Amino acid sequence: MPSTPGYVFRDGGTTPPLEEQDPSNNEFRQRILQARKPETAKGNAPLAQQTTTSHQLATGEHDYGDELHGKAIEAGKDPNTTDLGWRANGNGVDTLQMYHIKAIEKAPPGGLDCYIADEDDFSPDKLRANLERLYITVGVSVLGFFKHIVRLRSWKEPRRTGAFLGVYLLAWLLNLVMPTLLLTLIVLITVPKSRAIMFPPAPLALVSSHTGGVQSPPAGVLGSTDSYSGAPEKHKGEAVEQEASNLVAGIANVAISSAAGRHDQASPDEEGGSKQLDASVPDPASVANVAADASTSATGGNPKKSHDKTKQPMEQAVWTQMRPAMHAIGDISDGWERFANALSPTPPFSQNKRTQLAGIIAPIFLLSLFVRPEWIYKGMTLMNGLIFFTDPLQQRGIALLNEKIPDWPRYLELRNSLLRGVPTNAQLTITLLRIGEANRAPLPPPPSSTEPPAHEAVDIDKQQLLEDSNLDATHSEVEDAVTADDDAGTDPNAPQAAPKKKGFGQRIVGAIKGTTAGAVETKLQADKVRAVAGSGHAKNKLGILPSKSEMKKHETEGPVTFKARCKGKRGAVFIDSAVSPPTSDGKRPASPCVYFSTDVNSEEAVEEGHEKGLVWAVSINDIAEIKKIGGLGWKGKIVVGWATDREVKDGIEITTKEGKVWRATAIAQRDELFDRLASMGSQIWECY
Repeated sequence: MPSTPGYVFRDGGTTPPLEEQDPSNNEFRQRILQARKPETAKGNAPLAQQTTTSHQLATGEHDYGDELHGKAIEAGKDPNTTDLGWRANGNGVDTLQMYHIKAIEKAPPGGLDCYIADEDDFSPDKLRANLERLYITVGVSVLGFFKHIVRLRSWKEPRRTGAFLGVYLLAWLLNLVMPTLLLTLIVLITVPKSRAIMFPPAPLALVSSHTGGVQSPPAGVLGSTDSYSGAPEKHKGEAVEQEASNLVAGIANVAISSAAGRHDQASPDEEGGSKQLDASVPDPASVANVAADASTSATGGNPKKSHDKTKQPMEQAVWTQMRPAMHAIGDISDGWERFANALSPTPPFSQNKRTQLAGIIAPIFLLSLFVRPEWIYKGMTLMNGLIFFTDPLQQRGIALLNEKIPDWPRYLELRNSLLRGVPTNAQLTITLLRIGEANRAPLPPPPSSTEPPAHEAVDIDKQQLLEDSNLDATHSEVEDAVTADDDAGTDPNAPQAAPKKKGFGQRIVGAIKGTTAGAVETKLQADKVRAVAGSGHAKNKLGILPSKSEMKKHETEGPVTFKARCKGKRGAVFIDSAVSPPTSDGKRPASPCVYFSTDVNSEEAVEEGHEKGLVWAVSINDIAEIKKIGGLGWKGKIVVGWATDREVKDGIEITTKEGKVWRATAIAQRDELFDRLASMGSQIWECY
């Protein structure tokens, strides 16, 4: 794989060291080597000059507590950039779920960047991502807590339930129920080991939400321990992500079906022709508005705008409220992630937040020892009355605050008060990525695979599971539940079921899919002709769909070279993260920089920094905006993906501080390139 000068890859591939590439001009070579010494880079690199906590942590000395970041710190002693196994993928590293970031001048309150901008535009794709994230962060945790409550109430774990009952009765007799609850909360916050003692963990799918005992996982086999279904997964978290995607798809299907009025009235012939016809006709609920209009017409109404004056105002009202609703969902997920990261912080973030949270609850605990319940009741009713009857005073106070402190509501947000300095998962991810970039050892992307996981149980110690979880079950019961359907359908002598014939509707859909696929291929061929003729729009479409041979290769690119196109020309985006001044002829900016070159396979071009085929180049610190762009519109992307079963290659757009815009399209590893660019420089980002 071609790489920029001076890069050393731990998997065997190398380029000549800088001192061997250019024997002449010793003064220039020594200046570059001096600039790339680890101790110099640590103190003078742009990252070290940043004011956000994330940038400061990325350049400090910390114990990161895992093997991957330990390798990154060790690699930082090498003046060359190190490949930590990019093609092998990195466990414990997430992808930044961001689409559009802009650099801002001043760090927001709290000392962290990558906050969602207030003027962030709404899109259905962002709403879906927020709903999926809500399930992954909040939904799974709430479900786990609910199952713990069911386990306690079921008395299937008599020792644990008896202990809780004894403490509760004692607290009730001494009139100390509230102090006991607050003290328990303080212990859970400050002593992490107590959480596993009071609430011993068990695989989520293995616990019944009705009986609190052991059940067979909904997926038929315990292939994952942190998902509702227990579905098999090849990488940790994959099953939960698939559940979130399917949950949102199910909600969307219900919403569209409701708009279409599906099954709103009983059919007069459930077992006859009506049922057969319904099964053979393609689902009409593909487009919500069209389906709703069809339902209105079928019941004798008139869906035309000339007759229905409420349609446009209501549609506009719904779409207007979607952005604040999307932000509210995102804020809930952010708050949940911050509390989780405060209770179980990930290095290099501070471990002292637990003590601060407990310190806030401690005074309330002390007051609860002396304050009578009737005082609390009287105080709450007095407060409610004051809030209800003092609206004019409240309005005057709010107006005064708006005049004196225009952004006062920001200081009341949890992220700027109680949870100040505690990151969300996205802020944690970009900090960990910045650590790798600061040490010239970019962290590998998260694991990915196109092959489905095997339908087999996860490898767990059944006896240890029983001891840790305290579940009321025998070893054989757990064994039967974990491997319930693991061997189902694998008997080679079992009779094979006859394949079902495709219905009329399925044949229609298949014919439409084939026709659409042919139309897509024809359109792509036409784009190639138009691109040769000089059409800029057609040039940007070249290479967005991989060929069948490319799909079979499944190559993983990076961390230096990302194959791409620019205005239809084949080439690659290169990232040079070495610290060096610009070239004497001004062709390339000071490193670290990103540039596009059409010379990918030429060894001579590699040694000369790809300057022969250089199309554009941008210094990392001159980047003002990074945006993911689609190879097709969202509608076209859905249609093409459905018809061709191929993934559309998207692109990236970089805007400089001077306002220049550079684009690269047809990038297979677009997200990985985006992550590197976002975590390399000293910019303070805001997400859109």
